[in-house]
Amino acid sequence: MELWDIYDSNKNRTGRTMKRNDWCLQEGEYHLTVLGVIKRSDGRFLITRRALDKEWAPGWWEVSGGAAMAGEESLDAVIREIKEETGLDVSECDGGYLFSYQRENPGKGDNYFVDVYRFVLDFDEKDVKNQQTETLGYKIATLEEIKEIADSGKFLHYDSIKEAFLN
Repeated sequence: MELWDIYDSNKNRTGRTMKRNDWCLQEGEYHLTVLGVIKRSDGRFLITRRALDKEWAPGWWEVSGGAAMAGEESLDAVIREIKEETGLDVSECDGGYLFSYQRENPGKGDNYFVDVYRFVLDFDEKDVKNQQTETLGYKIATLEEIKEIADSGKFLHYDSIKEAFLN
């Protein structure tokens, strides 16, 4: 059973945990998720397409990410999620933490912080290994292509993370 830490409104662990996707959080309680933008030195980005059987946003485009497990640090979580979803190891890459934001969903028990990272990694497309249960495929996209997908309403979290694609 996967457990997540419960955080307070200041992003401090409370010492309590919750079961994965057991939306029981009270007002002022949060869990932690991470997103990892992977940029190549040619200025293009790795984006993945969500599996069609996903309950939320099936078939949409996104960057790798997911929930931090109980006891797991944010950086370790994003490195693990990227490795699981793409097969790429960013642990020795340039880049790192950029910013955080939070989402509150009153009455739904699903409040969360999101730590956003960007890593620079020159990789070959043959190095990408999609996690079949998570993704349909991937694309090495330009910023313009990402903006087009976002404008169509099919890029998850784009408005919250768009600055991670800049510079």
